[in-house]
Amino acid sequence: MAIVALRELSVGFHGPLLLDRVDCQIEAGQTIGLLGRNGSGKTTLMRVLQGEVQPDSGQIIRAPGVTISLLPQDVPGNISGTIAEVVAGGLKGDIRAEAVHEAHESAWRGEQKVKEILSRMDLDGAGRFETLSSGMKRRVLLARSLVPAPDLLLLDEPTNHLDIQAITWLEEFLARWPGTLLFVTHDRMFLRKLATRILEIDRGRLFDWSCDYDTFLERKELALAAEEKQNALFDKRLAEEERWIRTGIKARRTRNEGRVRALEAMRRARSNRRSGTGSVQMTIHEGQRSGVLVAQVEHLSFAFGARKIVDDFSTMIMRGDKIGIIGPNGVGKTTLLKILLGQLPPQEGKVRLGSNLQIAYFDQRREQLDDERSVAENVGDGYDTVPGGGAPRHIIGYLQDFLFSPERARTPVRFLSGGERNRVLLARLFAKPANVIVLDEPTNDLDTETLELLEERLVQFEGTVLLVSHDREFLNNIVTSTIVFEDGNAREYVGGYDDWLRQRKSEDSEKEAAKRDKPSATRSAEKSSSLATSKRRLSYKEQQEHQALPARIEQLEAEIAALHDVMAKPEFYRQPGGAIVSEQSRLSELESRLTAAYSRWEELEQRSA
Repeated sequence: MAIVALRELSVGFHGPLLLDRVDCQIEAGQTIGLLGRNGSGKTTLMRVLQGEVQPDSGQIIRAPGVTISLLPQDVPGNISGTIAEVVAGGLKGDIRAEAVHEAHESAWRGEQKVKEILSRMDLDGAGRFETLSSGMKRRVLLARSLVPAPDLLLLDEPTNHLDIQAITWLEEFLARWPGTLLFVTHDRMFLRKLATRILEIDRGRLFDWSCDYDTFLERKELALAAEEKQNALFDKRLAEEERWIRTGIKARRTRNEGRVRALEAMRRARSNRRSGTGSVQMTIHEGQRSGVLVAQVEHLSFAFGARKIVDDFSTMIMRGDKIGIIGPNGVGKTTLLKILLGQLPPQEGKVRLGSNLQIAYFDQRREQLDDERSVAENVGDGYDTVPGGGAPRHIIGYLQDFLFSPERARTPVRFLSGGERNRVLLARLFAKPANVIVLDEPTNDLDTETLELLEERLVQFEGTVLLVSHDREFLNNIVTSTIVFEDGNAREYVGGYDDWLRQRKSEDSEKEAAKRDKPSATRSAEKSSSLATSKRRLSYKEQQEHQALPARIEQLEAEIAALHDVMAKPEFYRQPGGAIVSEQSRLSELESRLTAAYSRWEELEQRSA
């Protein structure tokens, strides 16, 4: 049974129509993912369904008594009061469609509904909304959307600013929710787990794929290939007809008027064809190679007052590592990044940075952007050109690779959408050479195509990547190890998000087994401890070697950095071929010796710990 139907619906705002005579039916009980590029009209369609925006033409047909709730993408800044009061605001009818009967329910019935939803969503009704984190505020707003028990729930980017724990909770909650759901998200794992039907807005049209997300990807690729082939054949035929009309005066005779009319129709069809939105063409400008060591952290501890961020944490980051940092909101992920980069001194322990580091930093709060300056001024820092892999590029041409037209490139940043602001940050990030890229929540507001291209570029990047993200698929596709905030401290795991889950599950199973067989486990632990104690003993010669290795490593890194500087100069390659090969061989030998020194230092360090 259709609860909402769209008939020949059109909506536009001072430009090409966002929705151009679209038709669609939403059936009861469906879970629908709404896809489309940034600015394609996804939020507009939701606001039309909710009744906030009136279409330019066409019809919205709702079944009698249907109720609709919308969870907006951004948290409104004017909401205050207790959590219970904010949730109860969903019963006032301001977010409902044609649901007058709710106003006649008694006050006690409304209170029962609020208490029930607060309990289901684990919320303290007495808490103040203003004091909550962004993730908890979105949970309260979701409760407000759910309290009237809507027939259709609209969610616009529900995972934005949520940590992984909150996203997992939301997935499980929505999977059990019995109503109809239409949601927009950039989180591909969230989409895969929930969506059973895909709607896509593309160039004003609404395509119904009636399948899950993975099937959609396969069908979409085939459809794009078929469209490209069809457009090429049409353009070839149009060119032939244009050539015919120019070369033959006979075309104007009566017997050819039909062909002339057909040509005019083809011209109109070609002029009405809407080209797809271009794809971002980002390229990472790689700097000179850093030293083999990027950062060495020993027994790091840091706290804000009584709240511990990390305690006795040690790690080593090497050139080429791609490390993800995972943890709840507010746990200290950005603080750890600043300590690793040398921007914040540790309270206890030691942080040693490697040589020749060129760091590019993506700030999740977008504090690097000046709202009053234009896009071009923010990216170019006052210069008209940006360095490239070859010759410098004009800033306007460079920004077109990030889908900013010349007019948009001169627009102040304060007028940009969230997705556009993130593209400005990416353009700024990749405009300068770097060998260490730090990304703090880069995926918010980016469309899927841009996300996938960013993934591809980061995987190809030969330098080091430090990545804070709650996008589980993004982490799986990029990182080789993860630092996870859990159990009151940070721990390091091999692999991405799914690998961490498997390792954590294995550890939990081992702990359960140890509880069941405590005496045996105790004996095993004592035996392991005895073995570890024997392994830690270093001979006098090894102690001397251990103490001398840091100085040796620094010397090797200095020699490698000096050799890199020499080889980076153009005149180096004007030498005879034998001299060039000799220096390259020397570089390889130094790097091999440095790797061996690090391995030996790690071995001795573990035994002496």
